[in-house]
Amino acid sequence: MTFDPNLLYLIQTYAVLAGWILFAVIFLFPRKQAPGKSKKGEPASIIGVILQGIALGLVWLRRPPLTPILPLGVWFEIFAAVLAVLLVIASLWLMSVAVHALGKHWSMQARVLEDHALIRHGPYRIVRHPIYTGILGLLIATGLTWTHWIGFVTSILFFGIGTMIRVRSEEKLLREQFGAAFDDYKRKVPAVLPLKLSR
Repeated sequence: MTFDPNLLYLIQTYAVLAGWILFAVIFLFPRKQAPGKSKKGEPASIIGVILQGIALGLVWLRRPPLTPILPLGVWFEIFAAVLAVLLVIASLWLMSVAVHALGKHWSMQARVLEDHALIRHGPYRIVRHPIYTGILGLLIATGLTWTHWIGFVTSILFFGIGTMIRVRSEEKLLREQFGAAFDDYKRKVPAVLPLKLSR
């Protein structure tokens, strides 16, 4: 049986496209919750949203079809395909359970509600911002599958800056709301990457 790179490319591509469709479903049709009254918001987080949106656009700058992101041989192509599919699955699961855990606290803009709770269960035991972790996973999967390396690097750069702004905006509000409890959580759980480097 001979290796068919075209089949590998198609499987990888359809997995990534399905991943982005399901990503849209997760955020367009979240679990309905009773509306909560905002106590305080952080308008600066909108800048982060815009930069993250630019990143999501840049990742679709396509390289020539049936070409790998790096010309490192057939084993790299197989590795990249398997990694991309696994990243799609893991990222969708992470974002789905994160939105479920947040419930009515989830919002596009950084804000705290009058009855806001500090969520520390589910994926929030692994990272403080699992939704951003999941989006990063989808960006990497798309880069391995589709994106020209320049678009991929630029996308990751914009996403990193936008996410840093959003993390700071959101955590400023959480620190004001929860004080020492949030500081303790921040010491124990990394921000976006499930590594102690991500503070």
